[in-house]
Amino acid sequence: MSDTLTTPGAHTRMGSNSGQPMTRRDGIAKVTGTATYAADNRPEGLLHAVYAMSSVARGRVTALDVAAALAHPGVVHVMTPENRPPLAQDPDDKPEGSMALRIEALQNSSVRYVGQPIALVVAETLEAATEGARLLAPVYAVEPARIGFDAGEAFEPESTGFGGQPNIDIGDIAAGRAAGTRHLDQTYETPLQYHNAMEPHAIVAQWQDDHLTIDTPNQAIVMARAAFAAFFDIPAENVLLRSPYLGGGFGSKALPIGPQILAILAARELQRPVKLALRRDQMFGPVQHRGATRQRMQLDMDDTGRLTLLDHHTTATTSSFDTFIEGASAASRNTYASPAIATSHSGVRVDTGTPGAVRAPGEASGSAALECAMDEAAELMGLDPLDFRLRNYAETDPQTGKPFSSKALRECYEAGAKAFGWQNRPLAPRQMRDDQGHLVGWGMGTSLFGAHMNKAQARAVLRADGSAMIATAGADMGQGAWTALAQIAADGLGLDIDKIDFRSGESSLPNGGIAGGSGHTATAGSALFAAGEDVIRQLADLATADPASPLFGAGNAGVVARQGRLHRADDESRSESYNEIMAKAGISELEGKGEGARDPGHAESRAMFSHGAVFAEVRVDPDLGQVRVSRLIGAFAAGRIINPHLARSQLLGGMIWGLGFALMEEGIHDKRTGRPVNGDLAGYHVPVNADAPMVEALMIHEDDAFVNPLGVKGVGELGITGTVGAIANAVWHATGVRPRSFPIHMETLIG
Repeated sequence: MSDTLTTPGAHTRMGSNSGQPMTRRDGIAKVTGTATYAADNRPEGLLHAVYAMSSVARGRVTALDVAAALAHPGVVHVMTPENRPPLAQDPDDKPEGSMALRIEALQNSSVRYVGQPIALVVAETLEAATEGARLLAPVYAVEPARIGFDAGEAFEPESTGFGGQPNIDIGDIAAGRAAGTRHLDQTYETPLQYHNAMEPHAIVAQWQDDHLTIDTPNQAIVMARAAFAAFFDIPAENVLLRSPYLGGGFGSKALPIGPQILAILAARELQRPVKLALRRDQMFGPVQHRGATRQRMQLDMDDTGRLTLLDHHTTATTSSFDTFIEGASAASRNTYASPAIATSHSGVRVDTGTPGAVRAPGEASGSAALECAMDEAAELMGLDPLDFRLRNYAETDPQTGKPFSSKALRECYEAGAKAFGWQNRPLAPRQMRDDQGHLVGWGMGTSLFGAHMNKAQARAVLRADGSAMIATAGADMGQGAWTALAQIAADGLGLDIDKIDFRSGESSLPNGGIAGGSGHTATAGSALFAAGEDVIRQLADLATADPASPLFGAGNAGVVARQGRLHRADDESRSESYNEIMAKAGISELEGKGEGARDPGHAESRAMFSHGAVFAEVRVDPDLGQVRVSRLIGAFAAGRIINPHLARSQLLGGMIWGLGFALMEEGIHDKRTGRPVNGDLAGYHVPVNADAPMVEALMIHEDDAFVNPLGVKGVGELGITGTVGAIANAVWHATGVRPRSFPIHMETLIG
């Protein structure tokens, strides 16, 4: 091979597809109903499965009326802990060092939370399976439920999330505390929040000998394939996992859950395909959730308004049988400059399902407390909240001291404040009213999320007709990955996007990594671009070695690919089409492979984050305490934007989720029984169109030559960070009352 086309680690030059606000390639299929989601699959001989849910939070099942369920017409099988076939991997095992959680798959009669699967009924129809599950009429030996911080069992966790460091001190904590002349000490609480994607979890499982095919929504297709295979002692290659469409994932659809394993077991036992689709009320149990937090914030400042200590301690809930701690305190490690930063976590075991990743896990909860505390500190100092943040602007990463790979947060502050009209904000609260007498308040918050990147592989095949097939086992959860990744792949191949046959969403394809942590575009996109470059290198080798080609002698690095042609870099009028090059070489296709991974040297030398600033306006009824968000304006810097239309959609969605976090979302459990009180969408409130205010997302230009070859960061989770605090701070500015518990209830404001 000749020289490579780009310098490793350089900011890659891309073509005309990237940067364009192209519409979703899958949009028509979705709006016309032709997109096939997991539960839409109906193989011949399909059986339906429904799992019976525990109605108690703690204890054990002592009796099930299996005979009554089996006697119901259409019921063909009832699976309980008594007759469940063995699994190769114990559901209570947690492989060391893996991203995994313990699951409930009828391993015994113990009950650990309300909504836990306690039996599986399989029938010819969904109705028969549902009635069969009801007829089981379980009897329990009940133990007292432990719900809430004060009722649970306290402990010190070894990690947060999936392997994060729980406790990190930066600088001299005692000296930082002593240096402060002003001190803030407040506690903030965020509630348990449940996953409620538009598409509940579902699976269709079918076996052929020792080969398993499963249709199920999944965010980490190749990784999940191996996890499923381990439970059944078959090679990962024997599992075909298909997940072309996901109706939202947000972290809940990356790992196997108990109901999926039970459906696969039933399909193997009965030798027929089995479908299991969760009802909405079953989303409040085995599919993970965001754990509740109680966060103590201690901020010390000197007389100039600069932090001398930032101390952030989080207590978070987890289940009685596994550990996933919301790493909220980590939000304080990288946002503001302080000579001393203390971050720590503790845990409380309660009788719920195990928490897990929910959009911006750790950052969403942690930034809510941090931004509220920063606002209170600004008030304490008599400073404008934006001025206070600028005084504590971090020029380098506070945790590591490393320079940022790029950071346009100042520009975000400036653009957001200008668009919002922040310069007209009065310093004192309760100074503004609208024409209906509602109190009006303005608040702000800083957004920050890590620029994560995993590893991925991709394949590209250039065809003689000038079209190309590109493939990676990625996942599109609705964020538009099919479109953005196709744009990147097209530029890697020097083709128009209409020439691209994009294939994804199936485990037989090269590993596309994880659609999570806002790193999918960077990860899978880098692999796809590299696969295209590999094809172009081969094509250039053919052309530049051909004496009859106008490119002869140019060398691989001396040609540029564009619009289906190779051009000489020193004279672009001299070119040759892909078709001509391949025809003269007598080949019908060229295949290239690529990998996406971060440069280790850059990862070691730079701190990598996306940044932003959110400004919020609220209107509060002074008599009822009812809060309405009337404006949200965010300005964000996230490296190269592949598709502004899709990125804007992600940022708006994140900000609206932040609105729901601030004012609506709350998983409420009866403290006596442990049962979810609001276990449906009638009671578990999320924003709808009527709640969405005027929302605007500004994208600030930012070049980043270190974060990855494409210069791409993530936007999927950035928008929720900062928004919660901005809304809470606006509520204070309107009312003069500091909300320190989320969601903000009207009784807090009028009590």
